Amino acid sequence: MPEPRPPAPNDIRLRKILDDTLAPPRWPEGFFMRGFDATDALALHALLTTVFDDGADGPFDEWWPRISSDAEFDPALCYLVIDSKGRLAGAALCWTRAFVKDLAVHPEARGRGIAEALMWHVFAAFRARDAAHVDLKTNTVENAAAVRLYERLGMFEVDWEG
Repeated sequence: MPEPRPPAPNDIRLRKILDDTLAPPRWPEGFFMRGFDATDALALHALLTTVFDDGADGPFDEWWPRISSDAEFDPALCYLVIDSKGRLAGAALCWTRAFVKDLAVHPEARGRGIAEALMWHVFAAFRARDAAHVDLKTNTVENAAAVRLYERLGMFEVDWEG
């Protein structure tokens, strides 16, 4: 398994201890979560490209083979949020080592609690897998609103190496 890239300026690693304080996810009205299917890969890539400044780490034809063949990839750990029109509104793509690789909410769907509900779902999913904690990487400058969300969820900074 490749090690995470060295942190960029202002990158931090956050952790949530999976204890008895976990809350159930509350999905906003008009949205529901479902699991991932390989036929969702193109829509997931498009969402990641829309949300992240650096896109989804390359064009689809390079990204999908790299993601789907990674030893840490398990399609059961990719959660999609669909809006009332059947569009992908958000997603959490997690690695098997209890790491949130990508959390993305489409700009048109932000401010409704989708990211929070996804994170509570991720915490519960990894707790069911007997993980002690969930980690993620974010940037304190580029993702200041996300950092505030993660802190509200009880996440705290740990050493980069974990």
